[in-house]
Amino acid sequence: MKSMKLSLEGSLGKLRTTYVDIFYLHWWDFSTSVEEIMDGLHCLVTQGKALYLRVSNAPAFRVAQCNQYAQDHGKLQFVIYQGEWNVLKRDVEGEILPLCRAEGMAFAPWNMLCVGKLRTDTKEEREKTGQAGRQGLTSTWKRNEMERKVSGILEKIGKEVGVNDIRAVAIAYHLQKQPHVFPLIGGNKIKYMMSNINALKVTLKQEHIKEIESAAPFDIGFPHNYLVSV
Repeated sequence: MKSMKLSLEGSLGKLRTTYVDIFYLHWWDFSTSVEEIMDGLHCLVTQGKALYLRVSNAPAFRVAQCNQYAQDHGKLQFVIYQGEWNVLKRDVEGEILPLCRAEGMAFAPWNMLCVGKLRTDTKEEREKTGQAGRQGLTSTWKRNEMERKVSGILEKIGKEVGVNDIRAVAIAYHLQKQPHVFPLIGGNKIKYMMSNINALKVTLKQEHIKEIESAAPFDIGFPHNYLVSV
């Protein structure tokens, strides 16, 4: 409780404001009880320092416990979950996204573009041969075969839907897979921000989504894969 209070008050001072619209619980503290965490967060809300609560990097069952406790005791529950989600890393589809649908929570995905690994071969070659590319390329910039394969499919689908930017296609994939998705986008140039915004104009067919997912198979894990097979 004290740590959250000091953290928020410090942020409010730096922002020169008296409240924030959404207060994040960024990491789950396994040494603190659900009751203490939710009571502490609710105090910040009743004091007018935060309007809504957001959680990230927490197990689904803990978030469910928190929301149930909040509902049972007339407190504010979490309204949005932030987590990593992209076409190559879909772990949140096992428990987190179903939780969000059941609880009426929004979802804020980050790293949707796989740290820049989703790019066309043309763009890669251009950056390799450019002066900035020769100076700035690192081993982490290189793509593996799966990343190349998925990038190729995104480029193909982009041409089919009339979009010349695979980043927009990748973001559109998330927007159409789950309701109430609010992507966390980034970019150090206006053109990158505009390409992200262009995702709002992209409409993918169900066949497109299946094609994207077939390129990077995902095991949803037990018990979901077992229940589907029964």
